Amino acid sequence: MSNLRNEIGDLSAAEKFDLLDALWESLEADELSLTDVQRDELDYRLGQYERNPDEVIPWEEVRAGLFKKQ
Repeated sequence: MSNLRNEIGDLSAAEKFDLLDALWESLEADELSLTDVQRDELDYRLGQYERNPDEVIPWEEVRAGLFKKQ
C-alpha cells in the first residue's frame, strides 16, 4: 500500500483529479447500497436542485476553480 501512496504522491494535481474521477466511477459501477440516512440526504439535495436549478454550480466550474487556486 505504501508503494501505491508513493505513486499517487508523484502525480500532478490534474492526474490526481482524473484518478479520483476514475475511482468514483468504479464505485458507482459496484452499486454500493446506501443507508437510509444517505438516501434521505440525496433525496433532500435532489429536491433542492429541482426547486432551484439555477443555484447549482456545474462540476466543470467547480473543478476549474479548484485548479485555479493552485
